[in-house]
Amino acid sequence: MSFFDRFFQVPSDLQNSWWGLVGWQFHLTLLPVLWGLLLALPLGLLCARFRWLYPPVLGVATVFYAIPSLAFFVFLIDVTGETPITVEIPLTIYTLVVLVPAIVDGMRSVSEETRAAATAMGFGTLRRYLQVELPIAVPAIIAGLRVATVSSVSLVSIGVLIGNQGALGNLLSDAMNYHRPLLAWDAVLTIAVLGVLLDALLVLARRLLTPWARKATSA
Repeated sequence: MSFFDRFFQVPSDLQNSWWGLVGWQFHLTLLPVLWGLLLALPLGLLCARFRWLYPPVLGVATVFYAIPSLAFFVFLIDVTGETPITVEIPLTIYTLVVLVPAIVDGMRSVSEETRAAATAMGFGTLRRYLQVELPIAVPAIIAGLRVATVSSVSLVSIGVLIGNQGALGNLLSDAMNYHRPLLAWDAVLTIAVLGVLLDALLVLARRLLTPWARKATSA
C-alpha cells in the first residue's frame, strides 16, 4: 500500500471515510461560528448603542471562555449527552468572546457625521444599521470571524473526549490506540489546511463585500 493510500485510510471503528471526517469537521466548525455571529450581531449593536452594557456582556462571555473545555463538557454531557451539541455549545460561546468586541469596534468606527447624514436622508435605526453601519463595520467583523473560525476548526478536535465527537480529532485517539503515528499527522495536517482554506475564503469575502476599500487603496 502506498503512502498516499495509507494517509487517507481511516480505521473502521470511526465508521467514516476521510472525506466524511472532513465534512464533519466543517459542520462542527462552521455551525458554532454561524450561531455565534447570529447572537453577536444584536449583542454588538446593543453594546455599541448602550456603552454601559458592553463591560458586563464581555465580562460574562470572558468568564465562560475561561472555563476549561473539559469542565464545560462534563457539565453539559448530563444534559445533551455524547452528541455534537455538547461540542457546539462551548464553541459558540467561545466565538462570542471574539465576535462581540469585533462588532462593537466596527460599529464605533462609523463616524457621527455618517450616522447624521443617514438620519437626514430618512434612514430609521434598523435601516441605518443594516445599510450603513453594518457594511462599514464589515472589515472589523471579518477580522473577528477569521480568528473565531480558525480557533473553532482547531478546538473541534477536543470533542474526541466525549464519545468520539471530534471529527478529524478522532484520528488522534486512534493514532494512540493503534500505534499509527501517521493518523496523528493526518489529523494535524488536514485541520491546518482546513484552517488556512477557511481563512482564505473569509479574506476573499471581505474583498468582495468591501469594494470601496480596494478603490481607496489603489487611489
